[in-house]
Amino acid sequence: MRRSTILLCSIAFLCCTSCSAKKEKPRAKPAVPVKVAQAVQKNVPVQVKAIGNIEAYTSVAIKSQVNGQIARVHFTEGSDVNKGALLVSIDPEPFQAALSQYEATLAKDQAQARFAVDQAKRYEGLLKDGIVTHDQYDQLRANAESLAATVVADRAAIRNAKIQLGYCSIRSPIAGRTGTVTLQPGNLVKANDLAIVTVNQLTPIYVTFSLPEKRLTEIKRAMAAGQLKVEAVIPNEPGSTEAGTISFLDNAVNPATGTIKLKGVFANKSRKLWPGQFTDVLITLGARQNAVVVPTQAIQTSQQGEFVYVVKPDNKVEMRQVTSAVALGEETVVEKGLAPGETVVVDGQLRLTPGATVESKEKRAAEGKKK
Repeated sequence: MRRSTILLCSIAFLCCTSCSAKKEKPRAKPAVPVKVAQAVQKNVPVQVKAIGNIEAYTSVAIKSQVNGQIARVHFTEGSDVNKGALLVSIDPEPFQAALSQYEATLAKDQAQARFAVDQAKRYEGLLKDGIVTHDQYDQLRANAESLAATVVADRAAIRNAKIQLGYCSIRSPIAGRTGTVTLQPGNLVKANDLAIVTVNQLTPIYVTFSLPEKRLTEIKRAMAAGQLKVEAVIPNEPGSTEAGTISFLDNAVNPATGTIKLKGVFANKSRKLWPGQFTDVLITLGARQNAVVVPTQAIQTSQQGEFVYVVKPDNKVEMRQVTSAVALGEETVVEKGLAPGETVVVDGQLRLTPGATVESKEKRAAEGKKK
């Protein structure tokens, strides 16, 4: 009886030990679903991004060149005007009166000059006959010459009066778009005082921006090779751009900011670029040959620097340090740490640790559809 009890206890102990061993056996961790992409090799443009300010190609403040009263404004605020278009009329009455006065003075002086010339000619004959003295003849001749000079002065005064009268009709020196009218009909204006309106030329148009001085060598090299292309992002229209060329490189670096000023000129035929707005500017300086490129989301940052998770053939990930270069939209150039064709994780990195097993979300979705 005692032996049977011991035997039963031994069997029970072995069963418990076997069950415990089965319970303590570790389970394999499930694969982490991630999104992956391959590092590719291709030629990518070398681009520099900056913030630019849109400026009118030409801006003219229209001012009066004479003192007077505004009689009429011939345009509507914010309208387009052609070069030479009549913008403002100044009351011409005072200037027409002055012109008439100068013309009357000229007629009087011309009559006096003719009489003086005839008189000098008569005295010249009398001088030869000895009837008059040289002093009398010289005095008449001087009087004739003085009146001739007066006639010349009168003609100059008439030309000036006509110019002043012409200033009463203010015309646009450029083709462009008008702004706010600051002085309405009835207002008195002074010569070269307040601007009546400003006309801006919108086609073409400038975008002014600055780049770090370390880019100066690349900029000069690119400009020497030909026209340097530039793109301006149209404000409030993401993805829509206007193409142009660099037209101006400043002759000095700003020592306060360490930047150099540039201007790009754009056709702006659709007039989507407007003076005073700010816009993103993208300058293409050249091309990087055979660069390794990955999606920008694949690059993570730690205390040791930038890294990516590389998926090995056994579907386990390796944490690898990399050195990135320029970012081009949703892609980034990797200078060191990756080879073309390697697979990197672009989504799901927060759940990963070095050596973890991963499974592509795309692969899992495809298998689910098959089932």
